[in-house]
Amino acid sequence: MPNDDVKIKVRNLTKYFGDLHVLDNISFDVKKGEFLCVVGPTGCGKTTFLNLLTKLIPPTSGELYINDEPADPKIHNISFAFQEPSAFPWLTVEQNLEFGLKIKNIPKDVIKTRVERIIKLLGLEQFRKSYPHQLSVSSEQRIIIGRSFAMYPDLLLMDEPYGQMDIKMRYYLEDEVIKLWKEFGSTVIFITHNIEEAVYLAERILILSNKPSTIKKEVVVDLPRPRDFTDPKFVEIRKYVTELIKWW
Repeated sequence: MPNDDVKIKVRNLTKYFGDLHVLDNISFDVKKGEFLCVVGPTGCGKTTFLNLLTKLIPPTSGELYINDEPADPKIHNISFAFQEPSAFPWLTVEQNLEFGLKIKNIPKDVIKTRVERIIKLLGLEQFRKSYPHQLSVSSEQRIIIGRSFAMYPDLLLMDEPYGQMDIKMRYYLEDEVIKLWKEFGSTVIFITHNIEEAVYLAERILILSNKPSTIKKEVVVDLPRPRDFTDPKFVEIRKYVTELIKWW
């Protein structure tokens, strides 16, 4: 890809936990505004991979670059949404969406504009003064997703944010994420074990091998949106990715 389109560079990412070799020399680029999904067999180190990208834990070797600079949470805006419920129970929907923006000392008028935009996009108008415990699980997850996008992040990392949802709710929330991604033009790396979800969401899929994990294959998903699960091309890509994970 042309270098001026590249937002994120991962170079030679390697991780050991003691003698356990989890990730082995992983390198790839992500374009600005790209929606990238990462899949792989169970236990291959997908969550470790994502945790390294958050900069919350250090790699054994390798580096993450944002806009050609070593990624630094003090400089760059790295946002994340994980599977576990993480809305602050003592804050309302509106206050949850404002939280990260206030930490970053964003001007009050900008915070108001961004939060209103998110509330409207996610259909949370009637819940703005509600607390998380008063909402359904899916509505609470919408807060978490909206809060992440509200940061206008340099990089948004998502770790199976719908893992605990039933299939109907997953489809609904997948569409919500696509809506936000299109609206904000965010650069997203989305970890999932659900291949159908990856094909539905991604512009490109990275397939990790078993441990020590490397990138086994890259699959471009060039399908129009909204995507149709019954489209023969969709089914073909899903089967192809499944086989790449299944056979070693």
